[in-house]
Amino acid sequence: MSRAAPARPAVPTTEPEPKALDVEQPRWPFEVQVVRSTRRKRTVGAQMKGDVLFVTVPSWMSRAEEAVWRDRWADRFRRKANADRVDLRERSTTLARRYDLPRPREIHWSDGMKSQWGSCTPSISTIRLSSRLAAFPSWVLDYVIVHELAHLVVLAHNDEFWRIVHQFPKSERAIG
Repeated sequence: MSRAAPARPAVPTTEPEPKALDVEQPRWPFEVQVVRSTRRKRTVGAQMKGDVLFVTVPSWMSRAEEAVWRDRWADRFRRKANADRVDLRERSTTLARRYDLPRPREIHWSDGMKSQWGSCTPSISTIRLSSRLAAFPSWVLDYVIVHELAHLVVLAHNDEFWRIVHQFPKSERAIG
């Protein structure tokens, strides 16, 4: 007597399962697994367990939406991993000495910066840097730090400001 395989719960999908060649998978420094949950109704969550990022999505979500959320969470965790490797205090101190600029009282990453790479508050000598910078080459991060350090001396983007910033050898390349 043969036993039938247990039935899998039906997951409603309106589009076919993507083939491996249909979607170019971004490379992250960890494995990413998507978990479809019938208990999760509206939200998407992610949790790192060891070297695996588990992204949990509602079971009704389309494969295209799933891919968007997978990429979004994986990018966020990759930026965080990269940001944790950079000592901003040490880096800003080195650049301040090299270009004869004042050191900030505080410098830190910010996940909330969506339209700027950095910001400076000269009155309290603090610098915030977009955590998105952690995904770029180190010379781009260094340029943004020098740019913000220059604001501790000159507030406006005038000729004096740009003379300071252009001391950084790759400033033209970093600006684009």
